[in-house]
Amino acid sequence: MKKNNPAKEHYQRLRLLSCEDLWAVEVAAFDAADVRGRMDRVAVVRAVGVVFSESGNDSEKARAREWLHRLLSDPEEKIRRYAMNALPKLGGGFEAENALLSVLESATSDREKESVAKTLQKVGGRASLETLSASHLGTQTVRKLEANIARTSSPGTLCMHRSLEDVGGLGVVLNCRRGLEEILEEEFQGAKKAGFPFRQKARGRGYLHLVPEGPFSLGDLFKLRCFHSVGFVPEAARTSARTIVSFAQSIVNARPLLEMFTEGPVRYRLEFIARGHQRQAIRTLADQVYGLCPSLLNDSRNALWQVNVFPDHYPAALEISPRLRPDPRFAYRQGDVPAASHPPLAACMARLAGLHEADSVWDPFCGSGLELIERSLRGGVKSVLGTDRSSQALESARKNFDAAGLDHISSNFLCSDFRDAEKVQNAFSLVMTNPPMGRRVPIPDLEQLIADFFVSASKALKPGGRLVFVNPLTVAPRSRDLELLSRQKIDMGGFHAHLEKYIKRKN
Repeated sequence: MKKNNPAKEHYQRLRLLSCEDLWAVEVAAFDAADVRGRMDRVAVVRAVGVVFSESGNDSEKARAREWLHRLLSDPEEKIRRYAMNALPKLGGGFEAENALLSVLESATSDREKESVAKTLQKVGGRASLETLSASHLGTQTVRKLEANIARTSSPGTLCMHRSLEDVGGLGVVLNCRRGLEEILEEEFQGAKKAGFPFRQKARGRGYLHLVPEGPFSLGDLFKLRCFHSVGFVPEAARTSARTIVSFAQSIVNARPLLEMFTEGPVRYRLEFIARGHQRQAIRTLADQVYGLCPSLLNDSRNALWQVNVFPDHYPAALEISPRLRPDPRFAYRQGDVPAASHPPLAACMARLAGLHEADSVWDPFCGSGLELIERSLRGGVKSVLGTDRSSQALESARKNFDAAGLDHISSNFLCSDFRDAEKVQNAFSLVMTNPPMGRRVPIPDLEQLIADFFVSASKALKPGGRLVFVNPLTVAPRSRDLELLSRQKIDMGGFHAHLEKYIKRKN
């Protein structure tokens, strides 16, 4: 039988308090207690770091930081260590770094020295680097300090328009939701005819594998809209054994690509995929890379690159991806709503809908308007109507539509239920929508909602009009007016739905 842990239970109770209650009651009691009482209440130090970082305002966080700074000089080593662990959650700064270096200088136990070094890895700067390098506290500490300095002094940017000239041996993987590979491939083939400098090597579940045929830029790749991430695969990542040494060499081999597409220091975030927590493997691999090439810095905070390691993955053992926040393809997203569409999925739906001149488009579950925008950006749209029961969602849709530069298209966004279809009978050439799935936003009777939607869509479409939507169920239209043209099972992130296309029969 599992034993109770009083200290952990105490922390869990403190964790639920507000900043005001934690400070006025628990911190006050901690400060007023004798040595034994402070040791019994030491969990409050940890709780202050978490609670104030999550819900404190600027002045409250500053007060908590000052309190933690004072505790770094506490006579009890355990209290000092708790303060060290809590401090990074509230930010460091010059004063914290100096206080920690003073603790390091006076520390007598290896345990405390290790705690100081770990804290300085998160909040330290140049002074820490000089001190810790001299004291030989390990490659991991030094490289993390290098990353801190690079992040704060020169965070850098990704360069979209620089061209990589030497593309020999490099692979490119365009990742998409499973089930959308065919649409992504169709988009690629269209771009290829227009001079896209890649050839297709393979298509697999959830990806398209390309090979560059000449110089290219990130901007070239991000002309495509149907993938959600791009991964660069150095040649060694496809041919070598899946070991820490080979992974490190693959990352180092990608240095010309990383430096070409980065303005400033190259910082990357490292992750092992589908293997659970791999902290030790990540530390070992990051140390290996740093030893081979100190200018490549592993940094989990706001890094410009993501390095994913796939120990059992095809087509490659390792992919290096640019971390574009926000994604420049969808920079129009000024507002968002709960359960909003995934932008590349909206782009796939727009491509499945096809290009028709003078298209009139209705999205009955408009949300933030991504489907209407993606279809409009492809061209040939005369007018759009977005309806939704949420006025907040419609406000986001209007902002996004305006930000996309689509003012030449007649647009209207109405707060109404889609079932009010009498006003829109035979009015649209395209109905395109990603309806509620009943996952993040509960739906009392999802099956009836989808059945009603089919009826409304049939009424709203002109003869020959198209219906493109994501069906979360196996419900089919009861009316024979709608003829199914295609259906494909797609991954919705933890569950599956079907992307379907219908046409309204001409009588």
